[in-house]
Amino acid sequence: MATIALVGNKGGAGKTTLAVNLASALAKTGSTLICDSDPQGSSLQWRLICENEQAPQVIDTAWDLRQQLEQVGQRHEHVLIDCPPSVNAMQTHEALCAADVALIPVQPSPLDLWATVHMDHSIEQARKVNPKLRALIVVNQLEPRTKLSKLVRQGIDELGMPAAQTAIHRRAIYRSCVLEGKSVFEMGKRAQAAADELQQLIQEVLA
Repeated sequence: MATIALVGNKGGAGKTTLAVNLASALAKTGSTLICDSDPQGSSLQWRLICENEQAPQVIDTAWDLRQQLEQVGQRHEHVLIDCPPSVNAMQTHEALCAADVALIPVQPSPLDLWATVHMDHSIEQARKVNPKLRALIVVNQLEPRTKLSKLVRQGIDELGMPAAQTAIHRRAIYRSCVLEGKSVFEMGKRAQAAADELQQLIQEVLA
């Protein structure tokens, strides 16, 4: 079983969108569960409007993540934890203590990079009880032609945390599929580029 936590210290970084789409990809290879540990419950809302019977199950773990993982986590090959946008949240700490991999979506902006500085300390604290924990920054909503996006790799290098080679580009298809209760894997040819980059990211995460 692989447990992947989507964590961050700033709202709007795209954790939920990434969580539901990664989970949808992983569900094609094995039983997959999303633990919605964000009190806002965005992953739960996505699942409520989802009509795909093959979509991953989503459960509310905003206040009992540890107990839920013990009870149902072992039944699934993949578990993704959608965390609140705060490194200081109890839910984030519990997720980091349980996860194999922490994915940290970061938009190519100074505010997002500055907010990520505090993640390093939280991950090191979690490793005291979970030494297997790996962490990867994921550049999200990348616009390759902008100067800021070109400089984002340099900014990440200065943070001293590993980053995935695969970046997730800014694509309208990500927003529209979530609003429809779908994943990019249900959106046909117009979502092929998005589906391809998600598969590449999964290969990095599970390597």
